[in-house]
Amino acid sequence: MLLELLHITKRFPGIVANRDISLSVKKGEIHAIVGENGAGKTTLMNILYGLYHQDEGEILWKGQPVRFHSSADAIACGIGMVHQHFMLIPSLAVTENVILGAARSPFPANARLWERFRHRAGHFVLQTGQAAKQIAALAECVGFAIDPHAKVGNLSVGERQRVEIIKALYRQAELLILDEPTSVLTPGETHDFFKMLKTLAKQGMSVIFITHKLQEVMEMSDRATVLRNGNVVSTVNTASVTQRELAQMMVGRGVLERLSKRPSAAGHEVLRVEGLSYTSSGNPPILDRVSFTLHAGEILGIAGVSGNGQAELAEILAGLRKPSSGKITIHGRDVTHHSPRHLMNAGVSHIPEERQEMGIVLDFPLYDNAVLGSFFEAPFSRNALLNKRMAHEYTENLLVRYDVKAKDITVAIHELSGGNQQKFVVGRELDRTPRLLLAVQPTRGVDIGATEFIHQKLLEQRDQGVAILLISTELDEIFALSDRIGVMYNGRIVEILSADRADRETVGMLMAGAK
Repeated sequence: MLLELLHITKRFPGIVANRDISLSVKKGEIHAIVGENGAGKTTLMNILYGLYHQDEGEILWKGQPVRFHSSADAIACGIGMVHQHFMLIPSLAVTENVILGAARSPFPANARLWERFRHRAGHFVLQTGQAAKQIAALAECVGFAIDPHAKVGNLSVGERQRVEIIKALYRQAELLILDEPTSVLTPGETHDFFKMLKTLAKQGMSVIFITHKLQEVMEMSDRATVLRNGNVVSTVNTASVTQRELAQMMVGRGVLERLSKRPSAAGHEVLRVEGLSYTSSGNPPILDRVSFTLHAGEILGIAGVSGNGQAELAEILAGLRKPSSGKITIHGRDVTHHSPRHLMNAGVSHIPEERQEMGIVLDFPLYDNAVLGSFFEAPFSRNALLNKRMAHEYTENLLVRYDVKAKDITVAIHELSGGNQQKFVVGRELDRTPRLLLAVQPTRGVDIGATEFIHQKLLEQRDQGVAILLISTELDEIFALSDRIGVMYNGRIVEILSADRADRETVGMLMAGAK
């Protein structure tokens, strides 16, 4: 057995994050770790990667007890981790990113991984020639096509992920931890990524695979460990369970396999976008002549790989950026250069892509976060003072209606799990009774139960006549909710399709830039 976690317990003030967790990973195995937000997955991986220390229990590596005081200890032992948000420096080349901080060669017979620093004119100069050859050879061994001299900032998301994996392999990793690895990939890139993982496993690499996508668990993993409320529910061979059974183990109840969605009854035009462009600092346009319409009672899904202009489109529509050219009308009224407050008064609600940066104030209590954007209006404002009683009552009701789990309304919102933070933001924005809803990655980082809940709420809004612009990199979400699907690539909407007639292969090709 390569890795064994035995009776791991980790406590934080007022909570037991991991309770008596035991699991094992075999050599050459792909092992999925699944569970709801707050189930203890991240804490457990942080312990394994040396970022936290367990209060009880032990870690066995190749049968020997080990204790990691830092991630450097875990890396030296042979454990690598690819985080959901890549840890790369865009301005540096692939080789420079890979060897940054490394301490040993991927080929034991060779000299040390580090090419020697030479001190010239007061500067350290890194010699990277031999390292680039090693990286190219290593990439070829695992079937990667990668240029060791390419600037990381010029690479696609899928190529950057390969660089992260090469970083781990270059440090002689025998166990690779992958955190939500397909969340930023196109369907084609995901297919290639799975092929690469299977190749690594055949070569003896072990993989711990953390994901919310149960279809991927069934397709990719040999075994899966299910966590719930900090405990191990079960470790199962994925060939012997169904996706529904795995979902039920995760949430402790049955979940819907398909959403109940009525046919669209699209009404009058709510939003019209004409020739919208956005350019920053003389660079090529981030948005290039984007045009579309959106009607009441309709969900228009915008599919695309992150970084193709979707985030900028949403921020312009929310009044957070000013377009370089083009026109935006809501209910026939020109709102192109209106402020976020004016747009909110016009009936626009915004679920932002990054909840912690744009949706909440982490150190504020829940009741302050609940009235962000409306604290100056009745019933929360009285004689220019905050009516705390009304804010408290509203927040308590919000927690109940949107199933947000919190100790009480006075706790700082950073104490909530990511999924509960997201449900809080979604609830606050839907509670404004919007006429136009901008929902950007509304279920990013939330578990299957919370995803089901948020999807149902969005469909309720659509059936009540709200016009919804849904921007998501999750094709399952796009197809489950959308009435029409627009595909963005390189700052343009390349095509808008009826959801009834669209298929994943076509949308995936359009996302990758195919005509």
